[in-house]
Amino acid sequence: MTEQFPFRRTARIAAATAVALASLGLTFPSQAAAEISTVDGVRSIALHGPDPVRRALSARSTEPFSMLGVTWDDPRALLGGTAQVRTRSSVTGAWSGWRELDLDVRTPEVGSDSDTAGVRAGTQPLWTGPSDGVQVRVTGQHGRSKLPGGLRVELVDPTAAEALARSAPSAPSAVVNTAPQPAVVPRSGWNADESLVKDPATYTTDTKVVFAHHTAGTNDYTCDQSPDIIRAIFLYHVQSQGWNDIGYQFLVDKCGTVFEGRAGGIDKPVLGAQTYGFNTDTTGVAVLGNYNDAISSQPVLDAVAAVAAWKLGMYGYDAAATVQLSAAADNGKYTKGQKVTLNRISGHRDGYPTECPGNNLYADLATVRALASAAQTG
Repeated sequence: MTEQFPFRRTARIAAATAVALASLGLTFPSQAAAEISTVDGVRSIALHGPDPVRRALSARSTEPFSMLGVTWDDPRALLGGTAQVRTRSSVTGAWSGWRELDLDVRTPEVGSDSDTAGVRAGTQPLWTGPSDGVQVRVTGQHGRSKLPGGLRVELVDPTAAEALARSAPSAPSAVVNTAPQPAVVPRSGWNADESLVKDPATYTTDTKVVFAHHTAGTNDYTCDQSPDIIRAIFLYHVQSQGWNDIGYQFLVDKCGTVFEGRAGGIDKPVLGAQTYGFNTDTTGVAVLGNYNDAISSQPVLDAVAAVAAWKLGMYGYDAAATVQLSAAADNGKYTKGQKVTLNRISGHRDGYPTECPGNNLYADLATVRALASAAQTG
């Protein structure tokens, strides 16, 4: 029998109908999905139905995927409630238990209302490993709040988009640095499909703050899967959410390997999409994994510190110091124009209302600052 969506009683008739159908082993008819579309490694399944506070996708076989998320039309809207998924391993054929997607709102790619065409809001993506089946249930907050329009399940297959990077290496920066450049795996190392990046990189003038992130999702990956995970995040950001490129300028896996993220040159002040309200003159380093659960390994701390020491040192900034920035937008934590004092190495939560980079990694940022400062003076 197919596991059913656990509906709550929001209307007497709807509840009675759901119970009756469940007793027959059938799916609630209003939860049928429609409109399946596929573009360059991302398969989108629209969730339709007349119930404004619930959507579900019954258990079904799918084309291969290794990451998934849920997106919706309005890039400013909050989902609220819960979005839960379970997936079937294409290796073992076993179904996972229900897992709740992280609703920690991702940074919008753009800052103004006039620039949001084609941009979608979404949950944080979840790395599932090789999978070929999915079931989804989404409920508004307290079973009463209306869900945003245009809900879609996004199934990402990173193996379907392995075109080699075609961007030329960046010219060396003329800025004198005080810490060595760490080893960084280029975009070609995770097979970024550069044809999907429609616009050239945008540059700011400085790198005043390094924001630390985690990608949430799962810690259950091997480091040889890191390129696939990064390529899947790239596809989710670009194909599912309508961003121009992956949001972060750098990514670090749990083994301490540093990867180039957003294109434009690792030694350049590339404008990223990492901390809404503070994207200008900052950069983002995202650690693969959920650091509310995982404990930061020494390789992770060393890698984040090495990137921060080098990037801040290029502009003569002490990694252990602070700086005052002005919020560029009302972002739910600060108002536009508000003066904010930030550590040169800050967590995403310092600039935006979020749990990112997770409680454990956030608690370790003092250690990261000390390591980075030592690298600058050593």
